[in-house]
Order: sequence, then structure tokens, then C-alpha cells
Amino acid sequence: MKEIVIFISASYSFFSPRLIVYNMLRLRAICPFSWRMFQFRPFSFEPLISQMTKSTDEEQIFDLIEKNKAILTEEQVGCAFSMLWQFQRQKISLLKNVEYIREHPQFLTLQDLATTKMEFMNDTTLVNVLYITQQFGIKAHDPLIEALVTEAWRRLERFDISVLSKFSSCLVDQHLYFSPLMGEIADIVNRNLESIQDLRSLSVLMVNISSLISQRFQEQLVNKTELLFDTIDPSQVNTARRIVQFLRNIKYSYYPLLERCNQVFLSNMNHLDLDFISKILSLYHSLQFYNFQFFLMAKKRLTEMIPLFDHPANFVKLLVALGPLAGPQEKDRLKSTILLMSEELTSQQALAVMEAMEEMESRNSHLIKKIASILCKHLDNYKPVELLRITQTLIFLHFQSKDFFVKLRELLISYLKVSVVPSEIALLVCALSMLPSPHLDEARISQIEAVLPQCDLSDLNDFATSVLRCIQYDHTYLDSTPGKQLKLLQKLDYHGRQRLQKCNDLNLLWKEVKSLKGDWFAHSLLEETVVTLQRLMDEINYMNIAGIASFISRSNYLSTSLLDRIASVVVQQIEKIHPFAILGVILPFCALNYDPPQRDEFFGTCIQHLNSHLSKLDPIMLVFLGSSLATIEYFPENLLKAIFNIKFLAKLDSQLELLCSSLNMKVQFRLMELNRAVCLECPEYQIPWFHERFCQQYNKDTGSMNGAQQQIYKMLAEVLGGINFVKASVLTPYYYTIGFECILDKRKNPLPYGKSNTQIAGSRLPPGAEKIALEFLDSRAFCRNTPHLKGKSAMKKRHLEILGYHVIQIPHFEWNSMALSTKGARMDYLRERIFGVNCLFFFFF
Repeated sequence: MKEIVIFISASYSFFSPRLIVYNMLRLRAICPFSWRMFQFRPFSFEPLISQMTKSTDEEQIFDLIEKNKAILTEEQVGCAFSMLWQFQRQKISLLKNVEYIREHPQFLTLQDLATTKMEFMNDTTLVNVLYITQQFGIKAHDPLIEALVTEAWRRLERFDISVLSKFSSCLVDQHLYFSPLMGEIADIVNRNLESIQDLRSLSVLMVNISSLISQRFQEQLVNKTELLFDTIDPSQVNTARRIVQFLRNIKYSYYPLLERCNQVFLSNMNHLDLDFISKILSLYHSLQFYNFQFFLMAKKRLTEMIPLFDHPANFVKLLVALGPLAGPQEKDRLKSTILLMSEELTSQQALAVMEAMEEMESRNSHLIKKIASILCKHLDNYKPVELLRITQTLIFLHFQSKDFFVKLRELLISYLKVSVVPSEIALLVCALSMLPSPHLDEARISQIEAVLPQCDLSDLNDFATSVLRCIQYDHTYLDSTPGKQLKLLQKLDYHGRQRLQKCNDLNLLWKEVKSLKGDWFAHSLLEETVVTLQRLMDEINYMNIAGIASFISRSNYLSTSLLDRIASVVVQQIEKIHPFAILGVILPFCALNYDPPQRDEFFGTCIQHLNSHLSKLDPIMLVFLGSSLATIEYFPENLLKAIFNIKFLAKLDSQLELLCSSLNMKVQFRLMELNRAVCLECPEYQIPWFHERFCQQYNKDTGSMNGAQQQIYKMLAEVLGGINFVKASVLTPYYYTIGFECILDKRKNPLPYGKSNTQIAGSRLPPGAEKIALEFLDSRAFCRNTPHLKGKSAMKKRHLEILGYHVIQIPHFEWNSMALSTKGARMDYLRERIFGVNCLFFFFF
């Protein structure tokens, strides 16, 4: 019994707390690595992690850190960071709480603990700690951040997809988009793409590596996203948003994915907040993806939010998102509210408001002056690109203030004097040229010349446009300055042609060319651009075909070889071409009035492809498709049935409300043209003419004539026997405007007009008499590079003939030719065209 007592006493002594500490310290000295397996746990019966997860605020977490800092494990350190960030995300005043947490003594203790224990953290905890420390505003050069990034880089190859995606986001927060580390991440994704099944994590990576990857890799990611899309929950709006953001980053409007993402947004619209809707609207605008169902639902959702925001930051965001979509009443409400908040606006908020007013086509002079005064107050704080935006917006809004523009010019010049980046110099010069009395001195001209070899076509175009503005308006400086500006234009021409001739990649060329416009490009580089496109046309495929076709239609340049190549690609790859792209593809053929060798097969293939997707297309796109096809005498019955019904027209009206006034009018005019074409060319469809009132409003002023028309009018009066034998600016049935009209009897003698004749022609003619419509065709009626009649002019001639006219078209290049340089020659020309006498023939091609 005594031995038992002694044993129990000895055992108690061995397991006493003091002896435990002594033995564990000895163990730590012998085996430092194993010591972490036997660290002290708090004497509370509840595990420390459990206590952290049950905490209700940051103070409880800090209290636990303070009491247990000597014994916290790496897992507990990670949990502490996670809980602090969880509490932070629940706060309303984010910035204030971030600062409080960051400066708290126990947060500094937590950082020190993370530094010493990061080696033992698992991958998820390590990257999570890095992410959270950055969210709390710890700078990239902080030793903890640097150590965490280095440790993560060391483990990079073993990270799973979710950890890798979060780590890439941490690098993005440090603006390391083009770093070697981000390049390694891109390589890992490329090597493991086939095995990746987590679209949420992949979408994060896609956005973060998008600046580094090749076009081939981009296509692989798009294909992988399509394969995995059905694996995500329909409520995962953030994954869909990142996919759209990736497409924006790589400048690829891939309609199949955009449609699927859009469907996710539509099904979750009632749960989307202001920030999310604003982001999607911005992304759609960049991608030129216009889904009116989304716009209508977003407008409704945003309108409901108007009473919810009384703080400038949120209300400005609401104004920017809702303003362009809002109706007149909502716009007035938005503008009156922002006017009340104007004194509280920051510099960036004021700029956002001003640009929103441009989108809204606002002419509220009081609000414009108020916002402009805020811009002026902060003018020194804006970056060069923001100064360009300010200049463009104020000019558009017709804002006038000598003092403001003087200050703006001085600031632009000060930036320009120290700038060395070609694109920045180009935008600064562009802004200067838009101001009243633009001028480029010799120093600025020399500065431009110095960077020309480094410029892409966009920069060169900006420079040329700016120089042309200065030449046009510069009347106050020495004669030598315009001469140097003209020499600068010649150098711009040279460098532009050189860049085009050296280009060997169609997609790279397209990135530079697609947004070019203006007189300089059209006169100096358009022909060389077409030659380059012809040289690279074997690279035209289903991905770039719509863009190339749209460029051709915008340029009005008829290249039969390019159009034949486009038609061939369409016939061969139609299944890969999205229905949304068909309008862009057919547009140059319709606008330029060109039939490819396989005309029927080409248009038939396009129409057949459209027929199975008509329900997916927005009404506005259907209207443009219908009117374009009508230009070349194609009237698909299914398309016409889809357009000319009450339900469609009601839906179209609701969408027109979302458009700016100019685009609204353009759509209505195209619908009128289609309605007119169907009534005249397809009476068997029995579609009524319902644009009488619209045309009466649109054609209120048809009496003005230009110089050439006035000249022709006087000569026609002489040729026909008097002014009462010819009428000018005549409105026909279905509201075509004819330049001049006369009537010949069956013996080709002119008939006079009576005083009772109405402006709209259509009165009964004597037997055998013939109505003559004479049309003077200026350069807009023809292709830019050849006297080939464009589609609209050819359709008008066709329709006037259906209405009973003999149509005489007078091309500008004939009327202004050397052969018709005298009045007598022109009189003979008119007699020949009207009466067919003297058998005069003119060859002017």
C-alpha cells in the first residue's frame, strides 16, 4: 500500500504543470521542428478557434490574440485574419474601420505572428492571409507582404486551382499584371487547362492573366468556358460577370458566351445591386453588346433605387448607369437631385456627372455651369486622359467660358512639355486642337515629329486630325507655321503607309484600324489599308469577318476581292458565325450594291441561318436587317412576318425609348424605308403603309437646294421652255424627294404645271405622257474609289420607276467634268438626257 502511494505521488509529480513545461522546453531544444506539434493550448475548455468563430466583433478577436499570442498556431493566426475580415465586410463605413484595424496594436502583433509562422501555414491559409492583409491596406513593400508573396511563389506549382486564382488576385491588387510571376501563373493554367473543372476559379484567373496570353490561348479559354458553363449554379452572377470582363479585356464580343452570361443576369436581376448593374452596363458598352431585355430590366431596377440613395458617391453611380436609359421624367429627377448635391462632389464624381450629361444629351445650362465650376476647381488634379475627356464633353455640351479654356490650355501645354509617351502626347495634342483657336507652335510640331516612328495607326490618326483642325482655324500666327504643319502631315502620311506595309498579321492590323475615322485616314491611308487587307485576306475567318465587313461598309470603299473572300468564308463557315454577326457581314454588299459571284448562295445561306434565330434577335437588329436586305431586293417572308405585327412594333417602341435621339430617329427611318420597299416591291404580302404621319413630320422642309442644284434648275427651265415646266424638290407618293420633275407628252414636248398643282406629285397624266425625275447625284451616292452606284440610290431609282417615273440620274463627276465645263455643253447634256436628241454620248469613267 505504501508503494502504491509513493508511485501515485511520483506520478503526480511527473505530470504536474511545472514539470510539463520543463519537459516540453527540453523537447523543443532537442527537436525544434517537432515543438510545433506540442504547443500550449489555452486553459479554456473551448478550443481557441471555436472561441474566435463565436466572437461578435473585432475587439473580442484582439482580446484573444493579446491573451494567447505566445501560443497561437499558424491555423489560429489564419483564423484570426479571416474573422477580422469577416467583421470588416459587414461594416458600412469601410474606410474608417480599415484604418482602425490596421493601426490596432494587436493587428500588428498578428502580422508579426504571420511572419514567423507562414512557413508552416498550409497553402490556403497562406494565400488567404496575403489577401486579407492587402484588403486592410498593407502596402506591397511591407516586409510581411513581400515575405508572403515570396513564400507563395515558392509553392506556386503545387497550388490547386482555387488557391492559384486567389493568389493571382493578390498580384492584381499590387498591379503586377505583366510580372514574371503572373506569367508563371498563366503558364500553369495553360498546362493544366484540360484538367480544370472549377469555372469559378478559372474565371478569376482568366481575368487576371488576360493581359499576357496569346490569341490561341484566349480561344482555348473561351472554348473551355463554354464546356464548363453548365456546371455553374444559375445564381453565380459573379462568375458570369468575370467571363464578360475577360471578353472585354481581350476585346472579343463572343456572342454565344455573352448570351449565356446575359441570361444569368436576367434571371437574377432582382438581386443585383447598383455596383453590379453599373459594371455590366459598362462592360456591355465596351463590347458593343446591346441586349435590350437587359437594358429594360436594368432601367426598371435602377429607377426603383432613386429614392434609396442620398449620398453623392452612390447617387453619381446611379446617374451614370440610369441616365442614358431613363425617360424624360426620370432624367429631370436625376438632374435636379445631382444639382442639390453638386457642392459635395469630388473631382472624379464631377467628371462622371459631366460625361453622363453628354450621354443623356442634356442641355441644362445651369447644371453644366455648376459641374464645370467644380471641374475647374480641381483641374490641376486630373490626368492627361481625363483632361481630354473633359475637353470633349464640354465641347459637345456647347459650354463656353474663356477663363476655363485658358486655364485648360495652359495645363495641357504644361503636361505636353514634359510628356514622352506617344499615346499621351497624341491625346494632349488632340485636346488642344479641340479648344477655341487651336494652334501648334514649332516646339510642339518638333515634339510630335520626334515620336512618329513609335506611333501606331491610332496615334498617327489622332495627330493628323489635330493638325488639320489647327490648319483650318489657325489665322493668327506667322505664315511659316501652317507650312510646317503641312510638312508634318506629309510625315504622318509616310509613317502611316510604312506601318501598313510592314504589317503581316490581320488581327494586329484590325486592332489598329477598326476605330480609325476622319478625313486624313480616308484621303491618305484608306487605299493603302485596303491593299493591306487584300494582302492578308486569307486570314479572314468566322471570328473577324463581321468586323472586317463593317469596316468596308463604313469606308464606302468597294474592294471586290475582299467582298468575294467574305462571301466565300460565310458560305463555308456559316455554322460558326453567330446570328448577331450576320448584319455586319451583309452590310457592305447592301450598302455598296455589290453582288458576289455566288450571290444567291451567299444571301440564301445568310437568310437561312437567320430564320432559325429570329426569336433571339432584338427588334432593332431585325429592322436593320430587313431594310438592308430590301436594298438589294431580298424580302425574306419569315423576317417580314416577324417585323410587321403589332406585338413586334410595341416591343420596338419600348426599346426606342432607351436610345439617344439620333439613333432613335435612325431606327424609325429604317423601318419606314422597309415599309415603303415592301409596299412597292411586294404588294402580295399586303403589308399596309403606316408611315404617313411620320413622313409628314420628317419632310417638313424639302425646299432647299445646293449650288449645283440651283444651277441645274435654271438650265432646266431654259431647256424646257420656262420655269413653269419644271418643279424642284417634289415629294412623291411614299415620300421620296425628287430633285426635279418635268412632264413630257407623247411627242416629247414639255407640259406646263398649273398653279393648282400640289407639291406631292401623283395627279393624272394625259394619255401617252411621261413623268421625268431628274436626280443630281453627289459623291455620297457612289463608292469612294469608283463611280459605282451605292445601294440606297439604286433602290430609289427602282422605286421611282415603280411609281411611274422615267428616272434620269446626273452624276456629279459628269456634271463637273471638263467635257461639261461650259454652259452650252451642259445645256446640250440636259437636252440629250431628257429628249434623246443629237445622240450625244459622254464617257467620263
